[in-house]
Formats: sequence, C-alpha cells, structure tokens
Amino acid sequence: MSHDATFGADGPRVAALTAGLAGIDRLGVAYSGGVDSATLLALAVRALGSGRVLAILGVSPSLASSEREKAHEVAGVIGVPVVEVRTLEGDSPAYRANGPDRCFHCKDELFSRIDDEVVTAHGLDAVAYGENADDARRPDRPGSRAAQDHRVLRPLADAGLDKEAVRRIARVLGLPCADKPAAPCLASRIPHFEEVSPEKLAQVEAAEAALHSLGFHECRVRHHGEVARVELLADDLERAVGPHLREAVHAGVRSAGFRFVAVDLAGIQSGAFTLPLVSVSHG
Repeated sequence: MSHDATFGADGPRVAALTAGLAGIDRLGVAYSGGVDSATLLALAVRALGSGRVLAILGVSPSLASSEREKAHEVAGVIGVPVVEVRTLEGDSPAYRANGPDRCFHCKDELFSRIDDEVVTAHGLDAVAYGENADDARRPDRPGSRAAQDHRVLRPLADAGLDKEAVRRIARVLGLPCADKPAAPCLASRIPHFEEVSPEKLAQVEAAEAALHSLGFHECRVRHHGEVARVELLADDLERAVGPHLREAVHAGVRSAGFRFVAVDLAGIQSGAFTLPLVSVSHG
C-alpha cells in the first residue's frame, strides 16, 4: 500500500485509515474538539473532501462552554461544518447513578441522537468517532461498547494509531489542538455512585474556569460534596499553594460553591475514579 511521505513513519497507518474510509460517500464524525476527534476529522477531509464530511458535536451540561467554543474554532480551521446535537443523558437514571459504566450511557445517548436526528437529515453513510489504539486497550472506556452497538467506526484504533501518533499527525496537519491536554467531560469529576446533577457539573465548570483564569491550563476539580479536590500538573503544585496565588486559588474555587479547597499532591490522575473499579472487576 502506497502512503503519503508527509507523515513519515506514521504514513502507512494513515494510508490504512484512508483505505478504510474508501467507499463512504458521506461521513459523520462524532467530534469534541479534542486532538483525537479533530485529527480523525482532518484525515477524513483529506480522504473524502470537506463536502463529504460533517462534524457532530454533542452538547449537554457535561460539556464546558469553553470546550464547545474551542471545538467550533478547530472545526473552522479544518474547514468542516459543525452540527450540534443536544443530548439528554441527564434524563437517564442509569447515567445519573454514575456507576463505572456512566460513559456507556452517555455515548449511547449521543449515538442514538445521531442516528435519529443527523444520519438521515444529512445523508450520512457512516458515523465514526475518535477512539485511538491506546483507548482501545484500556478497561475504563465503556463508551466503546455503545459505539459497537451503534456500528460506529473507529478508524484511528483500527489503523493502530495511538495517542502519540495522533499528536504527531495533528502537528503535521497544523491543527491548533495538536498539543491540547485531554479534557474529559465534567461528569468524570464526580465520584462513582454519587449522583451526577447539573448543579454539580456547573460547580466543577466554574471552579476549573477560575483556575484557568489564574494560568493553570491543565487541571481537574473533583467534586466531593463541600470539598473541591484540585488536581494540577506537578510543576504547578508549588505555585498554587505559594504566597502569590494561594488566596486567589482558594477564593476562585470557593466562589463556585465549595466550602473547602484541597490541593491533591498526587497531581492530575487520568481515570482516577473509574480505573480502580474496573481493574478490580477485570482482575
């Protein structure tokens, strides 16, 4: 299989992805503005042309407004129209119950809405999403089961493109999100088996926005009732509790409605709530 030398060592996998999209007339990409879905979107445009690709953005209280804005900006750079789909996962008791399978119920709602509202209206032949090869190996990604149920394609994973490869390709393509930190949905900040509510999601969003305004570009605010547990990059920990910013961090997070503010010395922890539970179930 010939490949585009533009992508260097990643060229054969990009060629495999392109070949996998052959025969699709119109493709919808479940899109968040993150590096995975944006890179998939851009590669789909290279393979099919911008007139045959549509970005589909799920919008709900679990999506921070800043992430919504950035998603539109990145799609504008790629040159693809965005269709927003209002998702109602918050109406599902199973989603609100917030078990380790919460992501399944969220993705199931998104893909159901896409099937019901977008596929026919926009004449789509297929829908794809940005699961990469690293995601496919993790046990804490129940959303993948929803994708399988709805026959949603996963071109990045099928081509063997892991997170680092995706970032390399995004840089080659000049995507503004190439080095964007992961931005999991706001519901991931609430411990499992504690109910997800719009009020809690709004608190988390406001607290993280306050931290962003203070220059902490990558952070998580975990919701523990009256306590906000702040996760930061290791290099930011000392600055957050130092004499110049400690009071501002405290005031900013408290202004979101928390009574206490704790900074977690372990730093940012991907899958902090889910991985311990699914690791036990897979043991």
